Amino acid sequence: MPRAKANGIELEYDTFGNPNDPAMLLVMGLGAQMIAWDEDLCGLLADAGFFVIRYDNRDVGLSTKFDEAGVPDLEAALTAAMTGQPVPTAYTLGDMADDGIALLAQLGIDRAHIVGASMGGMIAQAMAIRHPGQVLSLCSIMSTTGNREVGQPDPEAMALLVSAPPASREEAIEAGVKGAQVIGSPGFPFEEEKIRARSAAAYDRMNYPAGMARQLVAIVASEDRTPALQKLDVPTLVVHGDADPLVTPSGGRATAEAIPGAELLIIPGAGHDLPPGCWPTLVEAIVANAARAVLA
Repeated sequence: MPRAKANGIELEYDTFGNPNDPAMLLVMGLGAQMIAWDEDLCGLLADAGFFVIRYDNRDVGLSTKFDEAGVPDLEAALTAAMTGQPVPTAYTLGDMADDGIALLAQLGIDRAHIVGASMGGMIAQAMAIRHPGQVLSLCSIMSTTGNREVGQPDPEAMALLVSAPPASREEAIEAGVKGAQVIGSPGFPFEEEKIRARSAAAYDRMNYPAGMARQLVAIVASEDRTPALQKLDVPTLVVHGDADPLVTPSGGRATAEAIPGAELLIIPGAGHDLPPGCWPTLVEAIVANAARAVLA
């Protein structure tokens, strides 16, 4: 897969479709590599007429790592956030948003449709806030606004975020299955073998829990984006599962309420993942939202 220098770091990326089609940048979530955007889903978006770009965020996959920042104290970061104190962080969600926009520039792309999932939705929102001229449309999936009164995880899901990282490949695969059982979509088939294969592929490609910890602190340190979201003027789609225990649905509703003209799609039975059964609905909605940008 190709690699590009962007925003002072290097980002690993991959593309699907015709470079002459409108660009669509896919931004993945906490600790997740770009391969979490399933190739078949990327293919569906490319078949719909988009030049699809997925990439590894900083500190994950094959992109630049911030080893010099060390492993953060998650408990201290959470305590600081809950008490209104500054949260020391190696970088911010804004920095991560600048990464993606810089990647587009390196690829010679002036404007793109931005689609982000979970933390990727937060980053996508920050892209629209910080770089409105580069964002054709915005899709925020299973994400939230940064307001700590909405979208907070259920206790069992929260335990997953702060649990010790797996010590071996086998433990990582089992953790992937357990995690999917906790935060996955109860209204869609549980495909354990595919989950095991996906967890193994992610481990083999790059196992780097320190990066996930630093990304989590970047989320914890982020400010409420609601006031800035209220000023956006971009076609926006907000997607959320009604069974999401990690970023609970109030986060999606608050996002849609904050952004003028945003459309909200609640998917029954969906949790905090992107099961194949929801892809037709998701792709149709993303395509329709992108068309609003063309018509604007």
